Amino acid sequence: MLVGSQTWEFKRPPTILSTGTVGGPFEAKGQLTAYFDQLYDDIRCGQKSFEQANQIMLETACNLAINKSDIPKEQVQFLIAGDLTNQMTPTNFAASTLQIPFIGTFNACATSMESLALAANLIDSGAASSILTGASSHNAAAERQFRYPTEYGAQKPDSAQWTVTGAGVGLISNTGNGPKITSATLGKVIDMNMTDPFNMGEAMAPAAMDTITIHLKDRGIDASYYDAIITGDLAKVGRSILLDLAKEQNITLREDTLLDCGLMIYKDDQKVFAGGSGAGCSAVVTYGYVINQLKQKKWNRLLIVATGALLSPLSVQQKQSIPCIAHAVSIENEVKS
Repeated sequence: MLVGSQTWEFKRPPTILSTGTVGGPFEAKGQLTAYFDQLYDDIRCGQKSFEQANQIMLETACNLAINKSDIPKEQVQFLIAGDLTNQMTPTNFAASTLQIPFIGTFNACATSMESLALAANLIDSGAASSILTGASSHNAAAERQFRYPTEYGAQKPDSAQWTVTGAGVGLISNTGNGPKITSATLGKVIDMNMTDPFNMGEAMAPAAMDTITIHLKDRGIDASYYDAIITGDLAKVGRSILLDLAKEQNITLREDTLLDCGLMIYKDDQKVFAGGSGAGCSAVVTYGYVINQLKQKKWNRLLIVATGALLSPLSVQQKQSIPCIAHAVSIENEVKS
């Protein structure tokens, strides 16, 4: 199953059986509104706090994915998920409510593909037959934790990104029809000594390049094998840097097929600076729009590369650099022979 140095190729590719996607009021005004299962018109989702709103979104997304399938909740072996809030508090409370054996994951905005890779590995190995996996984030909770409360009205540079309020979940199974998870490349932590917490794209782009390079080498393919390579949330700044890095390494990444979840989710007039971000960003785009396009055979082979900036309020206050990571998962309708 291990090919090359960092890539799992799955002998029995697990199926993405069903999905659940939930968003907030700002996401309801974006480009991908039609691909959400549920959209809240209240940023608190009827709860007392932003963190509790995050919890409810994840619970709702999980229940949506289960209800769309023929698998009862009691037959789901594991929940693998995470978020951005301290010690993954919203996910922990959601897991308590759902009462599904829980594996908590945190790789910042790369959590979605980290979780999906682990779920696929467990199912391919026979350790489970059905797993719920996903990620979530909340704009107001993340801003308060990592930067400033939104009520403060702090000014931001154009390189800043807007944390998505949303939760995206997939129900992964060893049976059934749907897009297949064919491989996963787990990335290394790359630290280029970037220190600006308002420029995540610049910090994360080298990690994305490293993982993409290793993935293509390990699988013995070039980028043209995929209909599209979709990064998690490099947004405008990071995507531009990634294209430059690819040219330096003689890897052909076409501008028309190198997409980014942070650039796909919002409209141009929503004033999100460089684009969207957050653990929920790649999760809602992947489990909403991307899976829909695969099921309609508009795409057949995709590589999703979720990127994460592994900073914390503590590391920023201590003037440390920002270590970053990227995990890649290939999702295909046509399995490579």
